[in-house]
Amino acid sequence: MILVTGASGLLGSHLVQELVKQDKKVRAIYRNEIPANMPDGIDWIKADIIDILSLENAMQDVDEVFHCAAMVSFNPKKKEILYKTNVEGTANVVNASLNANIKKLLFVSSVAALGKTKAAKLIDEKMNWAEDGDNSEYGKTKYLAEKEVWRGIAEGLNTVIVNPVIILGAGDWEKGSSEIFKSAYNQFPWYSTGASGFVDVKDVVRAMILLMQGTPHNERFIICAENLSFKEVFSGIAKSFHKRPPFLKVTPFLANIVWRLEAIKASITGKEPLLTKETARSALSIAKFNNAKFLTYAPNFDYTPINVSIERICEELKTKYHL
Repeated sequence: MILVTGASGLLGSHLVQELVKQDKKVRAIYRNEIPANMPDGIDWIKADIIDILSLENAMQDVDEVFHCAAMVSFNPKKKEILYKTNVEGTANVVNASLNANIKKLLFVSSVAALGKTKAAKLIDEKMNWAEDGDNSEYGKTKYLAEKEVWRGIAEGLNTVIVNPVIILGAGDWEKGSSEIFKSAYNQFPWYSTGASGFVDVKDVVRAMILLMQGTPHNERFIICAENLSFKEVFSGIAKSFHKRPPFLKVTPFLANIVWRLEAIKASITGKEPLLTKETARSALSIAKFNNAKFLTYAPNFDYTPINVSIERICEELKTKYHL
């Protein structure tokens, strides 16, 4: 039996579908509603990684665990729930896995947990977290969550960690990384000078299954297809939707004004700010990632070119939202 936490999210839902295709026995955790358009044969169980009793119940008769559940937020008002979900929730998953004597845990971390560097070099798995670095609160929660996983390893838990870059997929385009597709469709005119790593959600799923079934344990792997500028990615999405690509450059000065205005607006309306201090900073930063470690382990693994992924995802979103 394979347990998947966060099965209703972008990555978790794609993982569950692929496992079912491979005739695996899958138990999937959901918190509120079972996601639509999912295949038959899944043992859906209502649970919450913050609720220890429901989590331990979900772990019964489980052999392997894919821990995908997490919260991604750069809103300072959500700091408390961010820490509770990502750090405390992961600690609960580790403890429940130890108590259930599972054979292997795969933890989905993030490259944000590696920290940031101001030096012009590729970030790899050996990167050491620095408290004085230019890190987000989200990144810090993923770093602390990884520490909980390493604590589990010290207690005898067989684990492998993946650190994906920005994951592209046809998820809910009202939130997460899928929001960039909606912005491009709506012809958002602004682009930033930043850059990051990008990867197709289907490639992350393939890498996770390969690592779960393989020999690696007690180590982590960056999962990254390409390092690209945000302008390149946003323009590619806009073109795939036959929309106008972004054409106005965001300067640091302008970004600082906008996030402050958004903070004031959010405090009045109670709605999520479109831009925060952390997202403004991230949009202007340049981070590039070294994917050599995973490709050394899996030399026959071929990442999908990001332009190909964008074309497919845009078509999937057109169908999903009747565009």
